[in-house]
Amino acid sequence: MKTPIDATDRLACRAGEDGDFRERLLARPRETIEKELGVTLAEDHEIHVHEETYGATHLVLPPRAKYTEAEREEARAGATSLEFLRKTMHDPAPPARPPAAERPRAREDAATAEALAGAGRECIRRGLAFLESTLDEQGAWHCIRHNTADPNIPRHFERPPFVSALCVLALESSDEARARAMCAATRAYLVKTIEYPGLWRYYRHLPQDLDSTSLASVVIGTHPWIALGRNVPPILANRDREGRFMTWLLDEDEPNVVATFRIEADPVVNANVIAYLGDHAETKGAQRWLESLIAQGRLDGSSKWYPDTVAIYYAATRAMIRARPALEGLRPILADRILGLRDDGEFGDVLRTAQAVSALHNIGSLQRINVKRQLERFIGLQREDGSWPELLAFGDQSLKWGTFGQIGHGSEAVTSAFCIEALERLVEVLGGW
Repeated sequence: MKTPIDATDRLACRAGEDGDFRERLLARPRETIEKELGVTLAEDHEIHVHEETYGATHLVLPPRAKYTEAEREEARAGATSLEFLRKTMHDPAPPARPPAAERPRAREDAATAEALAGAGRECIRRGLAFLESTLDEQGAWHCIRHNTADPNIPRHFERPPFVSALCVLALESSDEARARAMCAATRAYLVKTIEYPGLWRYYRHLPQDLDSTSLASVVIGTHPWIALGRNVPPILANRDREGRFMTWLLDEDEPNVVATFRIEADPVVNANVIAYLGDHAETKGAQRWLESLIAQGRLDGSSKWYPDTVAIYYAATRAMIRARPALEGLRPILADRILGLRDDGEFGDVLRTAQAVSALHNIGSLQRINVKRQLERFIGLQREDGSWPELLAFGDQSLKWGTFGQIGHGSEAVTSAFCIEALERLVEVLGGW
């Protein structure tokens, strides 16, 4: 069953037409909603259904704001307050460690598929042990914020919900017990950071944004606000005339520190919104725009936040498999474009390679590359502690915005999450040989 884009309206309409359904909805709301929508709702969230009558009217108040008015006012001026930034940006981060020297690869014909798959599985387990050591007590993933134009500007750890959602989507590829436990902890963290009616922001001094909101919504889809589409109206209201989704939710009472460097319609943001909302009339404009950018080769300069085309391809393929049949026409084009990124068989650094491998898996083209060679590369680049190197995962790289705007984000944990996803895909293919 295709989940409706506005589930609340669907339930109300059905209750108005079907008396038996109405009685079940009132008597057993959770069970009835789950059966009607084909979803599973979080068990720790109460569900109440109220019925107005001609003699009784219900006024439902939204939950109290996440932050007090004083905290909101503090956030509005946060971008210019060093004290606020220190309090919300968390701890200073150490310099990036250099990548480990790649261990020699075995001859491709010397290792059997079974032996390589086993080595890949052990590599995954070591990587998961490293990741487990990096998550904080709330289940949040740490990233490092740095200035790519001026290395003298201090690096800082950060833990925005967006990073946690991005990484857990990669880690969901693994059925290892450690991976499942980390995903569960991260989902709990995302629930703690949600703002009514199902929105998130990257930093407290920034407005809510659709990139954070769409990825977090995909991750905690069992939360009733998400399952019932409570956040859909503000998301849909944030489209332009072409139907493209704008990045920032700039309500009047939200901090506006992004107006000077806004590139609103970002292809990855739109892909992530499509992945959450699905293939509906309301997402067709975004789908058409993304399809034209990719098919016509117009991606250069289209994204302010993602450093290269492979990140855009990766997001597009993730949307394709989560919102079928959305973007289906791009499947052969994406395969050729991703394969065309290779230089002497490689896709670039290990993070770019991981995204390319997972994107090819998403569109059923992973067997078009040398799976053994790529698996050996991931194994050879893993450090003794189970990590892979810190690399730029996302951030503004445009000279257009000057030194102030050149902010990069990445960490060993972020790279490692993507590498584990790719390894799971490669091991899966080898296991089928």
